[in-house]
Formats: sequence, C-alpha cells, structure tokens
Amino acid sequence: MLRFPRTLLAASISAAFVVPQTQAETITDNSVQELPAIDQCLINEPEPENPNQLPVNVEADSLEAINGDKATYRGNVVVVQGKKRMLADNVTLHQQDNVVVAEGNVTFSDGEVKTISEKATNNLNTDFVTLENTNYQFLCEPGRGEAVYVAKTGKAVYEIEDGSITSCPEGDNSWRMVASSIDIDQNEEEATFYNPRFEVVSVPVFYLPYLTVPIGDTRKTGFLYPTVSYGSSDGFEMEVPIYWNLAPNYDLETTLKYMQNRGTQLNSEFRHLSDFGTTNLKSEYLPDDKKYPEYGDRWGFQWEHSGIYDSNWKFEADYSKVSDIRYFNDVDSNIGNKEDGQLIQEGRATYRSESWDASLLARDFQVLTESNNLPYRLLPQLEFNYYAPELMRYLDFDMVSHVSRFDTDAEGKPSATRVHIEPGLTIPIGTTWGSWTTEARLLGTYYQQDLDGVDTTSQRVTNDSGELVDNPYYGLEENVSRVIPEFRTHAGVVLERDTTIFNGYTQTLEPQLQYVYVPKEDQSNIGNYDTTLLQTDYYGLFRSRKYSGVDKIAEANQFSYGASTRFFDDGYKERLNISFGQIFYIDKDTKNDAFNNDEQNKSNYSAWAVEVDFNYDDYLFYHGGIQYDIDTSEVQLGNSTLEYRFNGGYIQGNYRYVTEQYLQDTVDFDVSDITVDGISQAGLLTGYQFNRSWNASAQYFYDLTTDESLEWLARLNYTSDCWYIGFTYSKQLQSWDPSFSNYPDADPIYENNFSLNFGIIGFGTKLGAGSGLAGLDSAGNSLGYGRPFFLNN
Repeated sequence: MLRFPRTLLAASISAAFVVPQTQAETITDNSVQELPAIDQCLINEPEPENPNQLPVNVEADSLEAINGDKATYRGNVVVVQGKKRMLADNVTLHQQDNVVVAEGNVTFSDGEVKTISEKATNNLNTDFVTLENTNYQFLCEPGRGEAVYVAKTGKAVYEIEDGSITSCPEGDNSWRMVASSIDIDQNEEEATFYNPRFEVVSVPVFYLPYLTVPIGDTRKTGFLYPTVSYGSSDGFEMEVPIYWNLAPNYDLETTLKYMQNRGTQLNSEFRHLSDFGTTNLKSEYLPDDKKYPEYGDRWGFQWEHSGIYDSNWKFEADYSKVSDIRYFNDVDSNIGNKEDGQLIQEGRATYRSESWDASLLARDFQVLTESNNLPYRLLPQLEFNYYAPELMRYLDFDMVSHVSRFDTDAEGKPSATRVHIEPGLTIPIGTTWGSWTTEARLLGTYYQQDLDGVDTTSQRVTNDSGELVDNPYYGLEENVSRVIPEFRTHAGVVLERDTTIFNGYTQTLEPQLQYVYVPKEDQSNIGNYDTTLLQTDYYGLFRSRKYSGVDKIAEANQFSYGASTRFFDDGYKERLNISFGQIFYIDKDTKNDAFNNDEQNKSNYSAWAVEVDFNYDDYLFYHGGIQYDIDTSEVQLGNSTLEYRFNGGYIQGNYRYVTEQYLQDTVDFDVSDITVDGISQAGLLTGYQFNRSWNASAQYFYDLTTDESLEWLARLNYTSDCWYIGFTYSKQLQSWDPSFSNYPDADPIYENNFSLNFGIIGFGTKLGAGSGLAGLDSAGNSLGYGRPFFLNN
C-alpha cells in the first residue's frame, strides 16, 4: 500500500523555522557534538509532547542580520531541532513578513522522510509551506518520489503537482506511479491521485483518471497495486484488487481479473468480526467462460466461520460450492484445489461446560466426480458428551452419545436415523517412565432404516457396467438394535541409555503392548452411513477400532505389540526414529484379511508396520513407511522420501506404493476404473536460490503402473527490491481418451501451460500467488513437496 509518514515533506520544515531570532546562535567553535546522519531512521526514538518548543541550533559559515528586517545564514547552513535536521546553502528569515526562505541544495529530514529541494518557503503566520523541484525518500521503509511543486495548505493537507512515487531504490526506475497532481490528507490518511499512470521503465502501462489509496496504517478504501501475467492457457492476465474499508469490524476486497482467453472474473473476499467470532466469505464469478462455453457462467462460493460466544458457545461453519464438477480443473481458485473430489458443506453449534458438551451438526457434500456413489447428508446430528474425570481415584467415567439422521439423493440407497449411546470407564496410570491405561465401553446403537425402493432380498445385483456384484443392501432390516461391549488395555514404557555404538548419543527404547476384545456381532442388517476403514500404519496398530464411525464395529480378540527406538545427539536433538509392530489375532477369524482369502493358510498375524525417520547432520533427511503382509509375502503399501539439502537449495526423491487389493478393501467402490495395478508413483523435486534475486524450482512425477508421466513443473523467478517476475512451465495429466476404463487402449491427455507473472513489491504489496516466490517448498501442483521427516526439534 502507498504510505506517507505523518510528517510528510514540508510538515516538519515549518516547525524548524518557528523560532525567534534570539534563539538562534552562530556557532563557530568545535565544542558542538557531531550531528547524527541525516539519512538515519528515527521513528522509534521518543518524541517530546511539544517538539516545536525544543531549542533550535543553527550552524553556518556566516550570518548577516538587519534588526527588524531579516537575518541571512550563508554557507553550509545546518539547522537542528530535535529529530529535525536541515541543510541548505542559504537560509533567510524575513522578520516583517515572518517568512523563512531556504535556497540551494535544501535537504531536510525528520527521521521518517528526507527531501532535497531547490527552494523551500515557509510562512510562519499561516504555516504555509512550499517546496520546489523536490526529491523525497522514506527513511524507515522503501519508497521515494519526485515533485515539481509541493504545498502544505493545511495542518495536515498537502498538494503535490507533477509528482511520482516508487518503491525502487535510488537509480532504479523499474516502475513508478506518476500523477498530474496528488492531494494528501494526513488526518484521513488518504491520498488522491489525479490522472495517474503506471509506468514500467518510463513506459506507461495503464492510465486512470482518478485513484484514491490509503497512505497510513489505518485501513482505507482504495485500489491496491495490480499484477500482470501471461500464460499459454488463459493468455494475458491482469488482476486489479480494490480494498473496501466498510466498518471497523468488517471489510471487503474485490479483484477484477481479466483473462484474454476466458473473460473478466470478479473475485471477492469479505471479512467480518463480531461477538460470535470471525466470518470469511469468498466468491468467484466468471460470466460466460469463453474457453469452455459449454459450461456457461462459472462460479464458486465459500463461507467459513469460527468463534466462541460467552465462553461456552462455539460456532463453526464451512460451506463451499462451485458451478460444475470441472471448476477446479479449469479455473485457478482460492476455494479449492484440483485434487479435491468433493466440497464439504457443514455447520455446527456447540455448548460446552466443565463436565458436558452438546452440539448440533448439519453436513452435506458437493461431489466433484461423475460417480453415482453419493455420500450421505447428515441432517442433522445432535451430540451429547459427559465427562467425569476422577470419579474415583484412578477411575474416569465418560459417555458419548448422538442422534443422527442420514439422507441421500442416490436411488436405491436407504436413509436412516441412528441413536448411539456409549458409556465408558477408564483406569489411567502414568509415571515419568511409562503409562498403563485400561478402559471398558458399552456401545448401544439403534437404527431405523427407510428401505422404500431398496432391494434387500437379492444377494447379487447388476451394476452400471452390467456386471453381477454383491448387493451391499442385502439383508437390511428397518429396525435394528445392537449392543456391543469393548475392552482395551494399553501399556508402554520408556527406557533410556547412553549408546555404545554412537559416542555421545542417547538411545531410548519404547515398547508398548495392547489387548483389545470386542465380541462378534452380526451387523449385516445395518447399512454403512459414515463408516470407513482406518489407515493401518504403525500408529494405527494401537487403536481400539478398525473403522471410523459406529456402523461397523469389527470383532477383535487381539494383541498389538511394537516398539520405537530413538537416537538423540549431545544437544538432545532427535536424529533417528525407528518404529515397528504388528497385531497377533488370538482368534484368526477376527482378522478379516481381504488380502488372503485362503482360510487354511491364513496366519494369526497382521502385516508388519514399520516407520523410519532419519536426520543426518541437518542436510540428509529420510522418511519411510512400509506394511509387509507375512501371509502373502507381499508389500501392501509403502512410501519413501529422501532429501538432500545444501546451501541455497534441496533435491528430493520420493516414491509411494499401494496394492490394488488394499485400495479395493479400503474404499466402497470399484477401483479398477481409476487404477491398473494399484499405485506406484515416483517423484523428483529440486529447488535452488542462486543469489538474492534469482531462484528456481522443478518437479517431475511418473506413474510406473501406466508408464506415463503425471506432472512436470519448472519455475524461474527473479526478485528485485521493488518488483518481481516469474516464469512457469507445467504439463499435467488431465484425463484419458476415451476413458481410463479402456486402458491400455486409452491415450493420456495432457495440458501444457507457460505463464509469466509480473508484479511490484513495496507499500504493503505481496508477491503474486502465481509467481512461485513464496518459497521453494510450495510447488503448487496436485503433487508437490512433502516434509521428509517427523522428528523432534
């Protein structure tokens, strides 16, 4: 933002001259202390209550005075009053008119702004000040400018004729804002430009007849500086943001975004602060998309709210919606990302007390795929939780409960009302070296399922592809009551020693053991409304449940065991962490292993889960995780990331792998239409800061199952003191022709794009979102940079 200090230009020159002649001294000896540099920023130095009453010291080569007429200081004149300093060849005080005139290389500084003028005139009676042919520079922030004529017409009102302003340093004329006249009102902290034009290397880029911008820290309505870019996809782009200071507790920013190949898009962000919390509304509207005319008007909307009222009430909302399912693929948006498969639409109100809380939740989704597998709406859910810690010594009690209504627009799917009550007793025991927690819970659930139009009698049905598949609704009943007990006990200890292998290192060993028992209960008469399989990594081995939600409570009679070992250097910084474990099923029928359907050869053990994090001397980092199934002698899933950091940059390689069977067992739809043989993808990322101004980043991802590239991205950025430019090339896999289900006969379809972003820096402006200058880590594509380790410190 454009910002002038409150003592802009001539404001303080007048104060320096408001002094009787008898206060001035001609000093010729060497006893005076050396004056501070006139270029020094003094904004943080204390200011007296009335700085104009401070004594004034004048130093000059000579003084000529005619009593009652005038006094003239000549040669190397230096005037000092508090923070104010002025240098000039000649300074004359006309006593009869009470006018001060400074001529010849007039340099003035008040610790915030410095001016250099040919001539300065100050009427001490009216406080009227004029400056001629002035160069000014802000001392406490980037910014400078020129003016043919500057006049102080009021206590805090200035008029500048033929003026300019830029954030570029002296000698750099990369850009500037030029106006025929500028009116500045310091009280209102507002600057008005008449006939302003924006110049790049003295070449006009755009012109406006009128422009108002804020000039202080106070929020003011006005234009923000625009950004321009060019991309091969959307052509020339220009964004002009406008800030609207509507009230002290709410404001609005609107942005006009012109895209050569798309049209003009109107984006807005409204912020509101009240006793009920903070509200943020975002909207995007692109009328009649010229690039994709079949979609017509494109729009997106997001409402977010979070706040606490009267200490006990908490309100939350997150509602997003877009015009079509391809919106994020075709439009750069601040509402969502390309990889989003659905948008959440929910609101929650919660009341909290010391021992209980209650909440009301409504939730819906906008699905951004062509799948018929629509999620359930939650309209609504009333939840009540009660907590009684230390009901007795070493005994805690709690109860969670909810009443939920599930509905859907999908044909042939049931709706339901669910009532769930779950009391629990917990015995927590903990010390500095370990913990032991035992809990028993009783899960009571009642379902009233609406089965009108639902086929519950056929074991096999025909899907959309004409294939016979298992009917997920076979055997459902309208009214179902279910009561299941759950028992869990978990213990862990922390052992520590000085290592003998690595001198100066401390090693910990942290074994843990858990037993879970849940009896078998036939739940085939219950639908699946908000339940999904949880991830089974090392940390998931020690959960009490296999599924989220309560629609499916998996039977269990099992031990989970594992251990972590950590290595700390002499500064107690964690350098290595290895965790491993698995589950032993006492009754292997509870294993529910979709990876091995051979009951005779199925073992009592789950897959091994291993996690590793490593930091070698703060320049080589590694993270890896794997799940190895001992029954099939196969890896179910794994990931690995290796990163090398050096002065100014990094190189990272990563790989992730998931079997098709694991994916199919995790989700409730056929994955054969989206994958050939699971997931097997490799990536290479790099970034480097060449010097203060230049940096570059690149990334590449490859799919080994289809032998096709997924994404390329390369960026080159230049940042100066007052402007930036970024070059970006990307190539992304968008779809398959005719569709992925026809693989390998389908051909990949890529979208190529080259873009150039340009913008200015200074006066509160930030780097453009598409410039890639926010950091080498922010790649911005669907696949991007990931932190390579999760260690302490």
